[in-house]
Amino acid sequence: MTDGPYYDALETRAPAAREAALMMALPAQIARAKATSAYFGALLKDVDPAAITSRAALATLPVTRKSDLLELQPKSLPFGGLNGTAPGQMARIFMSPGPIYDPEGRRPDYWRFARALHAAGFRTGEIVHNCFSYHLTPAGSMIESGAHALGCAVVPGGVGQTDLQLRAIADIRPHGYGGTPSFLKILLDKAREEGSDISSFTKALVSGEAFFPAQRAEFKTAGIAALQCYGTADLGLVAYESPAQEGMIADEHLIIEILRPGTGDPVEEIGEVGEVVVTLLEADYPLVRFATGDLSAVLPGLSPCGRTNMRLRGWLGRADQVTKIRGMFVHPVQVAGAVKKHPAIAKARLVVERAGDSDDMILEVEVADAAALAQEQLLDDLRAATKLRGRLVLLAPGTLPADAKTIEDRRPVG
Repeated sequence: MTDGPYYDALETRAPAAREAALMMALPAQIARAKATSAYFGALLKDVDPAAITSRAALATLPVTRKSDLLELQPKSLPFGGLNGTAPGQMARIFMSPGPIYDPEGRRPDYWRFARALHAAGFRTGEIVHNCFSYHLTPAGSMIESGAHALGCAVVPGGVGQTDLQLRAIADIRPHGYGGTPSFLKILLDKAREEGSDISSFTKALVSGEAFFPAQRAEFKTAGIAALQCYGTADLGLVAYESPAQEGMIADEHLIIEILRPGTGDPVEEIGEVGEVVVTLLEADYPLVRFATGDLSAVLPGLSPCGRTNMRLRGWLGRADQVTKIRGMFVHPVQVAGAVKKHPAIAKARLVVERAGDSDDMILEVEVADAAALAQEQLLDDLRAATKLRGRLVLLAPGTLPADAKTIEDRRPVG
């Protein structure tokens, strides 16, 4: 790590040298997954790790989907046997919506977020105001562990308590922000309204939801250079923006494939949209061909910033119906569970739209008799299932299309 433009020399390797190093590390990772993980030991029992030395060979291995964890984990709690380190030897165990349980190992910067923070301009001796959640979900720990690896101090702001957060920012004068773009906007709006001084913010690393051009422009006007990154609770950092702002650059410690959704087959051409599938080169949670459910595409060429790794276009939607709303994943089974408690509902669909600078979650339900539906209780059940507030729209029977969708995401992508 340096205080220069690059986190380390790995970022500027010749692409052929990087690919050779990744393929050289792959057989040992497959062997490690087989030896330490009960799940991968069974899944890959007939695989010879020494033969997996190329992307073509990797593409012959089975895919494990994030959605599979909902079925796998209850059979062998908490991690479904995918872990390579015993649960009690982990540093933390998190719970994401679903529920899905995610491990954090004990090595420094387990989630590898220092690289993304460095690209966003954070340096040793600075202070990061961290507004990702510290409760059950790992996002707060992702930023904090990365900041500590950089030699930064952290204000553990979490989410909410806007007045207290503004006081802390004015007093402590942190150099930048980590969190969702929507909460950064909330802080800016509230600061303007109350006359609070948050001018110490000059940089930000945002994630957890879509980052729209209008938000980036607003932050820039406020003197904040904001970059985004893409990560998951299973994998940690997957890709990150550099100051060039031309796509997201892949992390150095994983192998990314773009597959045709629902298959194990790589897309045929660079630039073709497909599902992001990751093989993680680490010991605690040795995920092999882990399908995230997210859609993206590879950008041709190299970044103008000088980093030479693969670039992704960013988040382009979901390969399944699992949808991220206000930074939280919502699964069809959660929606169905809430709806099932209300027999007056003939059919239901959760619709997600963009309303100004925030996500709007609408539960559309077909009911023959509106009086027979406990509407407030239904919204309470939806909130309990998803941890998010939504609104209700009543429809006449036969209104919703017969396409089997439980969640329809109508937000713009790209």
